[in-house]
Amino acid sequence: MENHQFQEALESLKNTKVRMTPQRHAILEFLFSAKQHPTADEIYKALESKFPNMSVATVYNNLRVFKEVGLVRELTYGDSSSRFDSNTSDHYHVICQDCGKIVDFHYPGLDEVETLAEHVTGFNVKNHRMEIYGTCPDCAKGQAH
Repeated sequence: MENHQFQEALESLKNTKVRMTPQRHAILEFLFSAKQHPTADEIYKALESKFPNMSVATVYNNLRVFKEVGLVRELTYGDSSSRFDSNTSDHYHVICQDCGKIVDFHYPGLDEVETLAEHVTGFNVKNHRMEIYGTCPDCAKGQAH
């Protein structure tokens, strides 16, 4: 599944005339293979041994390009670092309050919430976001000792 989405993302970049550099390819591949929602710094640290001349700014610039063409979604939570999600479909996030892990959560039943909000408030709703906070199983295990 991830490989198919990655190939589609590469094709999409080609169609938008974005030049594919080795660094850009590696950043995109990392994003699509990541189980978590990495920060720019985490991406940089994961790839710096492979690309010693790559800077953190290169990672940020590429993430901006990917965001502009709709390949990634930037997740911001308060004052912590932005995280990046290659899953741009409608979904929610469950966030561990202890370690910061973010896990995707799908619940199609909430799709109608925008229509309801428009009806009740008269707003022209563009989108919505929901986050659920708790303790992940790994942290809960650690707290049990």
